[in-house]
Amino acid sequence: MKLDTAANLLAKIGNPTRLKIVRLLVRAGDEGLPVGMIQKKLEIPGSTLTHHIGHLKSAGVIRQDRHQATLICKMEFDLLRELVDYLTAECCADVAAADDAA
Repeated sequence: MKLDTAANLLAKIGNPTRLKIVRLLVRAGDEGLPVGMIQKKLEIPGSTLTHHIGHLKSAGVIRQDRHQATLICKMEFDLLRELVDYLTAECCADVAAADDAA
């Protein structure tokens, strides 16, 4: 993952309401949640939810699948894992380098 991509993803997720949506969808697993259920759990107006879901979709963080009349939001777990891997890729690298130098 490139720095600019990671920064964009973090910016999109970095809003408190969007972070709540992401956490709900992570908890829901691969099945996702209907938009109406997300709205009910977060207790926010539909237009506000639509706005935030649009940001998450544009970043590729979530996708939506339609099942008859129901719109299901699903987390893009591969992208989330890639972001976490990018953030932690060099974990403790300076500690190991300091140990080698000592």
